[in-house]
This record gives sequence, C-alpha cells and structure tokens, in this order.
Amino acid sequence: MPTGVALSDARARLFAAAERVVTRDGAGGLTSRAVTEEAGVAKGVLHRHFADFDDFLAELVRDRIGRLQAEVGELTAAAGSTTLVSQVAEALTRTFTPVNLGLVSAAMARDGLRARLRPTTPHGIPILTEAATALSAYLDTERRLGRLTPRTDTGTLALTLIGTGHLLFAGELGGLPDASAVREVVEAITVGAEPGARP
Repeated sequence: MPTGVALSDARARLFAAAERVVTRDGAGGLTSRAVTEEAGVAKGVLHRHFADFDDFLAELVRDRIGRLQAEVGELTAAAGSTTLVSQVAEALTRTFTPVNLGLVSAAMARDGLRARLRPTTPHGIPILTEAATALSAYLDTERRLGRLTPRTDTGTLALTLIGTGHLLFAGELGGLPDASAVREVVEAITVGAEPGARP
C-alpha cells in the first residue's frame, strides 16, 4: 500500500482484514502480523496509522460498537412490528457475531486494549456494555407500547439477556446456537415481564 493512501482507506482495509482473522482464528490469532498479512500490506502500514496494535484494536472495537448500536437502533424503530421474542432474538444474534465475540475476548484478555477503551466504555466490558444499553432502550420502547409490564426493570432485563446471550453464543458446543435455541432462551427470560404473566 503506498504511503499516501488515505487514513479512511487504510482503516477500512485493515479493519476488514482483522475481522477475517478473528472470525477464522479467534482472539488468540489476532496479531498485528496476522492482520497486515491478511490485508496484504507491510506491517509498517498499521503503525503508520495507529500508535500501536492496542490503539488499532480499540478503534476497531469502537467501529463495531457504532455498527451494533445502529443495528439495535433499527430494531427499536421497528418495536411492536413483530413479536418481542423475535425482536430480542434478532438483537442477540446481531450482537454475538463471531467478530464481536472475538473482540470481546480480546478486550477481556488485553489490559492495554481495555485501558484504551476506558474513555468510551468507562465501566463493564466493551461491546457487551453498549449492547446492553441499546437493548435496554429497545425494551423501554416495548414497555411504552404495553408489550412489557409497567414494572419491568428494562435495564436489568437487558443485562440478563446480554449476559445469558454471551454464554449461549460463546458456549462450548463449538459453534453458534441455532435460531430455535436463541428464541427458547429469550422466551424463558422475558416470560415473567410480559403482560398477563403470573407475579
């Protein structure tokens, strides 16, 4: 890649390469060498645009957070259009992609990466924290529409769904759960918050 390539072009190319690496090899395979080799560029290209590899990963995580917030925001705009279980299952499926799961693992394992992300994610685990906030906003909308009881604590419900979703998608089965398994978990968690449920 020539030295004069615009930052946005280099970022997009390197981010796409990192996503392929983490999908194929997991968080353990995510190294600067692996990313630059996957992108087909010299290692110096990454360091020309980012202070170090943790800086690169922090920007990649922020990019994924922005995309995730937009996707869950689309579900919020569509609140009430399909069943609540279907909407929440879709939100979990969009949250726990192989790329996001790998980046969550990387953030948990790399102290330097977590430190870089603290200005934008001061508490909790990056990606999971923002996913819970976005899901809580969606559940607030569903509560206003009467599809959750007025007493539903949407913040706690969102945290429960995200925490359980993370365990489900990052489970020991060696692959992502199928749609029916996701729906079953969502139904089990949300049933008590639905109107007409027994106290």
